[in-house]
Amino acid sequence: MRFRTARAPLLATVVLGATLAGCATPPPASDPEALADYRETNDPLEPTNRVFYAIANGIDSVVLRPLAVGYRYGVPEGMRDHVHNVLANLNGPVLLANDMMQGKPRRAGDTLMRFVINSTVGLGGIFDPASGWGYPSHSTDFGVTLGVWGVGEGPFLYLPILGPSNPRDLGGLGADVAIDPFTWFGQGAAVRNLGYVRYGMTAVDTRTALLGDLDKIKAQALDPYATFRSLYRQHRESQINAVKADTRATTPDWFTAQPTH
Repeated sequence: MRFRTARAPLLATVVLGATLAGCATPPPASDPEALADYRETNDPLEPTNRVFYAIANGIDSVVLRPLAVGYRYGVPEGMRDHVHNVLANLNGPVLLANDMMQGKPRRAGDTLMRFVINSTVGLGGIFDPASGWGYPSHSTDFGVTLGVWGVGEGPFLYLPILGPSNPRDLGGLGADVAIDPFTWFGQGAAVRNLGYVRYGMTAVDTRTALLGDLDKIKAQALDPYATFRSLYRQHRESQINAVKADTRATTPDWFTAQPTH
């Protein structure tokens, strides 16, 4: 029941995104200029996307950015780091599932060890001793997993609250929510409210980390929407390529470097 009630808006957004994507059609061959632009940007829903961007930018200006600014200046950096560590640790099971589905045992091993070490020695993820012990952090999600599997991104989408996306990543977001054991763990108002706090703090933590970058883009870019579209695609492609290029052996380097007797 908790999944159905708490995640219904997200699932509705996924369905909406897929429906909009399915309705998109390229311009006719009789308009070669429009057809070339369509192929270059893969943004057939650009007029609708720009409306959604304006809505999202308004929400960000009125709600998210002020919260992020207040959080940065009202909470000491050390405390913010601890909050970030806890949120990252809670995402460990989803990260591990995607590492395994991507066929990357070394990355999966790093994720598993990070979750075990930081959940115990790190006091529930408040601290991050795993990084200093040879288990570096990385980020991934089911959208990246689909990309590694060869699934195309589809047309660009810009959605209120969720921001830049595409049908592949939007579906991946829904899958990550379903994979997350905390989606299904426990029941009742207390557990549900903790879930809301987690996702709310994740939004604030992420927006705080992007304060300088987003302010610069909005102030300097001639077309912030087009800039965000380009940067999002480049970022997602780099994440997918990083996974594909990770061919490290399963045994950690520091272990194989130990002298033999």
